[in-house]
Amino acid sequence: MRHHDHGEPSAHGQPPAVWIGRAHNRGQWLLAVAGAACLALGVDLAVDSPWGSGIAPLLMAVIGCVAAGLLMLFGTLAFVHVAVRVDDEVLEIRCGHMGLPRRRIPLSDVVDADVVRKVTPCQWGGWGYRWRPEKGTAVVVRRGEGVVVRLGDGRVFTVTVDDAEAAVRAIRDRLRLIAARTSQV
Repeated sequence: MRHHDHGEPSAHGQPPAVWIGRAHNRGQWLLAVAGAACLALGVDLAVDSPWGSGIAPLLMAVIGCVAAGLLMLFGTLAFVHVAVRVDDEVLEIRCGHMGLPRRRIPLSDVVDADVVRKVTPCQWGGWGYRWRPEKGTAVVVRRGEGVVVRLGDGRVFTVTVDDAEAAVRAIRDRLRLIAARTSQV
């Protein structure tokens, strides 16, 4: 069941129960294919060894190819896409097909959210789950728009997502509801 809503309020003025957005990077599939090729080369070397110079060089080549292939394959598949989910309590970010890595940010910890028009891998040191001391933490799966969330403890979290304006609207609507509930208590 998919509740993809662009943050439009219901007839009662309430934000939708759940907002879900995604971002994809089909270019990562090319790196995954390269990783699979390295893995296949390592397996081929192990099975059909043409090396006559000893077991140590062969073992190093096999382990190197298999390790590089696995790192490339799984490292890229984890960041082919990202799903962002906003409900009444949590902002959740899930990466890849298995949903890992995952980050859950309670909305009670969020101070504000803004749209950033241009997030690039160069700003963050590459694709994936990133941390930079001067910028905070980010999940970058493609170039383009994203959401910047400021937390009460001063930390900042950025995620690339399609229709970042709707995501920010959904977060801000929920923050207003949380503020209204706490002021009534």
